[in-house]
Amino acid sequence: MTRPWLPWARSAARPGPAPAGQPPAGPARPLLEVRDLTVHHGQLRALTEVSLTVHPGEVYAIIGANGAGKSTLLRTLAGLHAPTSGTVVFDGADVTGLRPDRRVAAGIAMVPEGRRLFGSLTVEENLLVGAAYARPGPWSPERVYELFGWMRERRGQRAALLSGGEQQAVAIGRALVANPRLLLLDELSLGLAPAVVRRIYGMLPDLLAAGLTVLLVEQDVSQALRVATHVHCLLEGRTTLRGAPGELTAAAIEDAYFGLARANGQGTRGGPR
Repeated sequence: MTRPWLPWARSAARPGPAPAGQPPAGPARPLLEVRDLTVHHGQLRALTEVSLTVHPGEVYAIIGANGAGKSTLLRTLAGLHAPTSGTVVFDGADVTGLRPDRRVAAGIAMVPEGRRLFGSLTVEENLLVGAAYARPGPWSPERVYELFGWMRERRGQRAALLSGGEQQAVAIGRALVANPRLLLLDELSLGLAPAVVRRIYGMLPDLLAAGLTVLLVEQDVSQALRVATHVHCLLEGRTTLRGAPGELTAAAIEDAYFGLARANGQGTRGGPR
């Protein structure tokens, strides 16, 4: 297996003191809580008692090698897989049993691995599909055209004729027009040129500024560390490490990614998140 480049983690950003005369802000209620989630594909156990907590405004990155259970986790959060056990709580409400469309209406939208556009539909028609169960909010096809400047002039083009990066942008736009509070991004960089990946990830600050929270799956560890406020590593469906990038060394991440920590008899590192 080729090991990904693992840079030394950057320093974690720390909030400044509260303004004079004001009490310090307390912790916000988590937007998403996953508690002891176990998922099977037939007889195969894909996830084992995975727990995580995502707060509003975060970019929470799930990393791990192929087969680690990353996409299974996102598909379960989107309602596309039923868990064997465990609980998914969104904004204080138990959504474990909700159908995918009900989760979209509640504020959870996913950009799936491989884009999964309707190739015979136009760009605009694909965006309108995403708006079928939309919540009230600022995102519309027009707002998406503003985010991706090339898209307006090509909104009548069939999606099958777009490049991979352009299709990824349309897939993101399709999720945005549902006006989610939590955006699930599955392997944004898969199959794309590095320059395209940089452009796609470069839009994250705009999404966060618009009030979104992002939970992303990424096999490229260096890319995840550059954008994430919190990192969670899976190996064979189990948590091997979690924490803020600035709190994790490259050695710890590499051990968790390849299972070296478990082989050495070490437990999961990081806090309860």
